[in-house]
Amino acid sequence: MQFNGVLANLKTYEAGKPIELVVREYGIEAKDVIKLASNENPRGCSPKVIEAVRAEAVHMNRYPDDSMYELKESLAKKYHVEDKNIIIGSGSDQVIEIAIHAKANANTKVLMAGITFAMYEIYALQTGAKVLRTPSAQHNLKEMLEIYKANKDISIIMLCIPNNPLGECLDAKDVYAFLDQIDKETLVVVDAAYLEYARFKDPVKNIDAQELITKYPNAIYTGTFSKAYGLGGMRCGYGIAQPEIIQTFLKLRAPFNITNLTLKAAIVALSDEAFMDASVKENFEQMSAYEAFAKELGFKVIESYTNFIVLEFDASKNSGAIAQKLMEKGIIVRNLGSYGMNAIRVTIGTPEQNARFFELFKTIYM
Repeated sequence: MQFNGVLANLKTYEAGKPIELVVREYGIEAKDVIKLASNENPRGCSPKVIEAVRAEAVHMNRYPDDSMYELKESLAKKYHVEDKNIIIGSGSDQVIEIAIHAKANANTKVLMAGITFAMYEIYALQTGAKVLRTPSAQHNLKEMLEIYKANKDISIIMLCIPNNPLGECLDAKDVYAFLDQIDKETLVVVDAAYLEYARFKDPVKNIDAQELITKYPNAIYTGTFSKAYGLGGMRCGYGIAQPEIIQTFLKLRAPFNITNLTLKAAIVALSDEAFMDASVKENFEQMSAYEAFAKELGFKVIESYTNFIVLEFDASKNSGAIAQKLMEKGIIVRNLGSYGMNAIRVTIGTPEQNARFFELFKTIYM
């Protein structure tokens, strides 16, 4: 059977290994497996969310409110925008998919950092667009601007702020200075999935969504409940942009694209910002232990503004082998070998999980 030709050489996104698979493959009890591969909130979600979802579960036979009025109202209040500025997706990656499919095609190009979220490229290639990357792995706006000026057919620029899977983060003023030089017909996607972490660590990193879309009507800000709010399993994200962009994107959104349980979870999560703030604070308290650990053992880390940290090794060690040995002992991390790096990405866990990681890592690394 013949399919769309652009799919022939398209790679499938590889998600982090689930706990259930490690249990089956290595005979480890589920309670002894620690997943530090998918940047989930180790504290879970707000207890208020769990209570609300349990109450909402009796209505699972009903379709959700497809207007998503209450969630949009809550987001509009948080970001000082209007309902018409907001689109809701099944995770922010669905909003990003819609954005790329709305703007990119076989005659255009999509520009991104050398190493960044894998789905940007996958979504772009689905449209037949060509992907351009900077020579630098991390975001380098000077390189991006040079590539942009040399290629007049770039339809989309992807900015991951902070960047997944590396963890670095641009300053807001530098982002704005860059956007000042971008044509208004070029869509700029600011993927802020981890921005709750970055703005806590350093306020100069914060991108204000309302300010962004007012100054730059060609930009869209995307956020998620999967990280700091602890709702990865509920799949809810959003985009904030000018109404003209949102109305176009809504033509590509499937009806009822998130569940009634997801809607309730997101609404209640927004009402308990204190839980999210406490999670972010604990994240960086624990991250300092990883930085000290790396210094003790003599390998590099990339300074992170997220809920994960990248550990880089020299040629005497192999990140794939390290990740595999950790998995065999019940700790799941992300090997970055597929990105051309001799490194692993580790989600910051609970104090107990992190202590276990340090203990086992030493037996493998030394």
